[in-house]
Amino acid sequence: MDGNRRYASQEGKLPLDGHLAGRDKLEDVLEWCVDLGIHILTVYAFSTENFKRSREEVDSLMALFEENFLKIANDDRVHKNKIRVTVLGQRDLLPENLRNAITKAEELSKGYSDYYFNLAVAYGGREELIYAIRSISHDVREGRIDEEDIDERLVSKYLYTADFPDPDLVLRTSGEVRISNFLLWQLAYSELYFTDIYWPGLTLSEFLKAVRSYQLRLRRYGK
Repeated sequence: MDGNRRYASQEGKLPLDGHLAGRDKLEDVLEWCVDLGIHILTVYAFSTENFKRSREEVDSLMALFEENFLKIANDDRVHKNKIRVTVLGQRDLLPENLRNAITKAEELSKGYSDYYFNLAVAYGGREELIYAIRSISHDVREGRIDEEDIDERLVSKYLYTADFPDPDLVLRTSGEVRISNFLLWQLAYSELYFTDIYWPGLTLSEFLKAVRSYQLRLRRYGK
């Protein structure tokens, strides 16, 4: 979800205003996914690199995330549509109040399985792979697995996304044409769609264009 700050800048507003608009757009997109029967939505909300931004902006985002997760926990739409909420990332890097809000949202939705809403917060694709490598190495030393057992399926089980299939389609907004450390292992065969529109300005029409583009592609998986 890229382009919040640039969207705010072109509107003559503060960066936080852009993030607020981005939050509202995410609610729209989640509703679009439910309407279209898209059962798994994973969004890149905050990367490990984003901690390098100004202290003021990071603190504002952490407070906004906390507010949003508490809102999600009590959102009638989440419970009506049976949406399970999961956070992917290094939670130990987040403030305690935010971690508590995340836990509340996850606990209140953990029994749902109609739709899945995953938010990558304090997430980095390379960091995720390092975590998986260390975990696998530890289990080899402990005798839980043999080196010969290590294959693609086993590695996937050690990732944050172990409970989910690899993404079919990746949509990136704002005109940037790169993956930016997002789900590096999982995107091996995903279809990619890039749009120049900033995230808060994403329209249903553009979203449907991305979905239609995916539907028209022939996925060969190297065959």
